[in-house]
Amino acid sequence: MKLAMHSERFKAQDRLRTQADFDRVYQRRCSASDGLLLVFICRNELAQARLGLSVSRKVGGAVVRNRWKRLIREAFRLSRAQLPSGIDIIAIPRQGAEPALEPLQASLARLAARALKKIDHVKEPPSP
Repeated sequence: MKLAMHSERFKAQDRLRTQADFDRVYQRRCSASDGLLLVFICRNELAQARLGLSVSRKVGGAVVRNRWKRLIREAFRLSRAQLPSGIDIIAIPRQGAEPALEPLQASLARLAARALKKIDHVKEPPSP
């Protein structure tokens, strides 16, 4: 007998995929940061939170950048219950920080909540 389990995979619908999505989040200019991550957020019209990653070469070589991306995606997947729904998040790792899963999970949830408090105080950018 198989038990029906909720899938916690990181699916295509859980990520920001288009440049327009990234531009919309960056234009909102609502951010929070700590020693590990800088996050930008904005509201979306969906029921779930979505994640976008921006990992530059300043962080390290290809192996280091891919490790950061894997860990941030896993932290997002595991901390989905603590994240507010209906937001888009862009996560940018800090240069010089060491990637580890548990601190990333805590940081992502804390920064998303902190940025969400500021989101209503930031004026809406003009429409193009």
